[in-house]
Amino acid sequence: MHLVESAPFNKGKSRMYAGVPGNLVAFACKLSFQRGYEGNVSFFSKTQFVQHYIDSLGAMYVGGRIVIIDTIAALKLIDKYFVK
Repeated sequence: MHLVESAPFNKGKSRMYAGVPGNLVAFACKLSFQRGYEGNVSFFSKTQFVQHYIDSLGAMYVGGRIVIIDTIAALKLIDKYFVK
């Protein structure tokens, strides 16, 4: 993924919509499956959000600023955000 960011009105406790970033990551995982990459997605994280991505997306920290979503986490996200 290149860039996923919430709009200013959708940040913090007063955000308008919940789950938008997770939905976007799930969509990227779905595309990854469709293109033959087994749902795997990687991205560079702002360092203060690494633990958040681990907790909320099931991501794994690789090192530096690199975070990955593996096949198992991708399947969970797709199941959570998309109707079968």
